[in-house]
Amino acid sequence: MTPIRYTTLFVALALGYGAVQAEAIDDARGDASLPEANRVIAAQPIGQWTGFWSRSSALGDMGGLRSSLASHGISLGLTETSEYLGNVSGGTGHGFDYDGLTTLTLGLDSAKAWGVAGGTGNLSLIDIHGKNLSQRKLSNLQTASGIESDRNTKLWELWYQQATDDNRFDIKLGQQSVDQEFMTSTYSGLFLNTMMGWPAVPSYDLPAGGPAYPMSALGVRLRAHPTDAITVLAGVFDGDPTAAGNDHNRHGTAFSLKGGTLWIAELQYAINQPALGQLETGSGHKGLPGTYKVGMWYHNAQFADQRYGSDGLSLADPASSGAPLNHKGNYSFYAVADQLVWESVPDTSQGLAVFARAMGAPSDRNLVSFSLNSGVSLKGPFAGRDNDTVGLGFGYVQVASGARGLDSDTAMASGAYYPVRHYETFVEATYQYQVNPWLQIQSDIQVVNHPGGGVLNPGSLGGSSLIGREVVVGLRTNITF
Repeated sequence: MTPIRYTTLFVALALGYGAVQAEAIDDARGDASLPEANRVIAAQPIGQWTGFWSRSSALGDMGGLRSSLASHGISLGLTETSEYLGNVSGGTGHGFDYDGLTTLTLGLDSAKAWGVAGGTGNLSLIDIHGKNLSQRKLSNLQTASGIESDRNTKLWELWYQQATDDNRFDIKLGQQSVDQEFMTSTYSGLFLNTMMGWPAVPSYDLPAGGPAYPMSALGVRLRAHPTDAITVLAGVFDGDPTAAGNDHNRHGTAFSLKGGTLWIAELQYAINQPALGQLETGSGHKGLPGTYKVGMWYHNAQFADQRYGSDGLSLADPASSGAPLNHKGNYSFYAVADQLVWESVPDTSQGLAVFARAMGAPSDRNLVSFSLNSGVSLKGPFAGRDNDTVGLGFGYVQVASGARGLDSDTAMASGAYYPVRHYETFVEATYQYQVNPWLQIQSDIQVVNHPGGGVLNPGSLGGSSLIGREVVVGLRTNITF
């Protein structure tokens, strides 16, 4: 890890622990037309070297850089997410690892840039650093952190979006990360576990996990609002973000159209939300707001059977050729629900919210045939802590029947003990402490049952016992520079 990353982590922890008495204020600002992960907090050029603790970003106007760029329609965002997570029970090893993610985002406002209203653009670069705890010490299907990946600096997204004058329709073209708009849950983003962001069914069933963090792919996305309550999303994307080679598109610059095609569509229904034309005015809702989504995706490539070979024999059969039977295409159906179920006073930050997200896929060609995650979160849990959030989440994945059948065949063919994988669950409890507008500290604990669906522990005596229940604990910091 470079000295600047050590410094970033140290500053975040030191400031957080020294700010227990600081007043937390809401930092949920930004361009609502952009996905939440890509929003850029607006810097205030006045008093950029004063009010350090209370301004919206740690570096303020950066000596006039931000305000100068803004005059030309360009916004600059810089964030650092740092984690120190450890496995203290079960798994394949115990101990703690550091990992981090730096994100640099340049946003474009076409009206200011060249006088064309309704256009927005995005260029995002990411640097992933540190070590991958899940890869090194865990064996869970639902990995511990949504930012964990191989160490790398790469282009993440590069796209342009154009909306009509009434914002009823827009189109986005370019290198896109599908997890920023499809299958999203408003309230699941609080949690650290990977599957609370991009769920298990696409993660394990699409080539290279699909065009989702830390990958993206060339594509076109259309969005329409036929009514204030209804939104329709549809897109077509390159189906394998690693198909172009270039060391599996390590730096995100292999703009490939190989690897098949991914088609995806989603219907959203919102209740008690501001009307479309009122979103920018801050108009409040009339009742408890919620959003409900149904969708599906289809990939047109060839997918290998999890159990049988092209000769009709089980892949575990010594007589099998070992070449799997191929299936044309793959698909999934999914549903997402986000609902605020209680708030202390209408349009205040304090409230209780629930979410659930479920999806299924064919059992013959996928490792995971069903996944579910759900949870509850409370914002403003204590007096004076209006912008803190506490949450309890749950995740479940079901190993597909084809893969389970192969496990049974393997046990029969070998004559030795070999477990049949079935399911994995996790429970996550987290508390996000809003220190000031640009700094968050979040404590987290995750308990994983049946890691890997129930797999052998390579470290056990003779390799005859399963990997035990995992307990992951840690701390995350988010800094907006």
